[in-house]
Amino acid sequence: FLGGMEGVIWSDVAQAIILLIGAAVILIFGIAAIDGGFATVAADAAADDKFISADNWTIGGAAAAIPIIFLGSVFNNLHQYTASQDVVQRYQTTDAPGGAARSLMVNGFLALLTIPLFYGIGTVLYSYYRHADALPADFNTSAIVPYFAVNVLPAGISGLLIAAIFAAAQSTISSSLNSISACVTVDIRDRFFPPRDGQARSGVGFSRFVIIAVGAASVAVALYLVATDQAETWDLFLSITGLFGVPLAGVFALGIFTKRANTFGVLCGLLFGAGLAWYVQNVVGLNPFAISIVAFVASVVLGYVFSVLTKSFTLRTDRDVLPLTIYGKRLRYTDRRSSELTH
Repeated sequence: FLGGMEGVIWSDVAQAIILLIGAAVILIFGIAAIDGGFATVAADAAADDKFISADNWTIGGAAAAIPIIFLGSVFNNLHQYTASQDVVQRYQTTDAPGGAARSLMVNGFLALLTIPLFYGIGTVLYSYYRHADALPADFNTSAIVPYFAVNVLPAGISGLLIAAIFAAAQSTISSSLNSISACVTVDIRDRFFPPRDGQARSGVGFSRFVIIAVGAASVAVALYLVATDQAETWDLFLSITGLFGVPLAGVFALGIFTKRANTFGVLCGLLFGAGLAWYVQNVVGLNPFAISIVAFVASVVLGYVFSVLTKSFTLRTDRDVLPLTIYGKRLRYTDRRSSELTH
């Protein structure tokens, strides 16, 4: 609200440190709280098929197969790192493309550290409650980490872990609120409602109003999820991004890798891709990773087909789009309208 993008980045740094320390602490204390320690955790994981086996590569089973999980995760990450404004705005803070590339490499390195850490927590808590048998009836497993922290760990450690959970939530929300505010201010207000008589105006007050409004709406959604005792929130998140986010990654793919994509075709691909994703989710009943695959492929293929079919009906563009694709990445982008005004 006050610090803008710089405030978001530096608060994210502090929150990420707290989160990683908290995750490491809960992993260590969780193993120590189990009779037999790590050996018991490994034995339970092996006995209950928690390790990768040949069955995990079988397509069509009850759980998502590893190839489906891999492809679905690729398309979900394509959405996050191309079409998600809260990530894209971080690229904009670097002084050159090389800086953005280095930040992505650091992000990939940290992912190799954090992914085993967080999935390890799930395995440790599974082993702990397999022997402790201390979960209440009809317990919502989405709350198992804070439940373990409050009821098992010492008071000081418990507070650190609860702070880590809040840090994770705040780091996600702060960047999202900032990006939504920037998009509404620049892409909607300034574009469609420009100031009269060419007078300059500040967007700070309006941006803060958007943050308050969207923040209140976010709190309302969170309270709804709590009131309805929503379980499997990660699957819920993947389902929502599969419906609305991944088709946007398909739009970016059309813009980057094709020269025939046009506005009408891309919009058709986006709408039909989202509609097909909704169908396979609610009628066919595919898992969230498969939904992401369907959404991406459908939006790309249908967007390209509609673009080709409607090429003769497309108006002449005012911009030279070739430099924005991989085929003209060494060319300079020009705006034909500016060129015509100059000449």
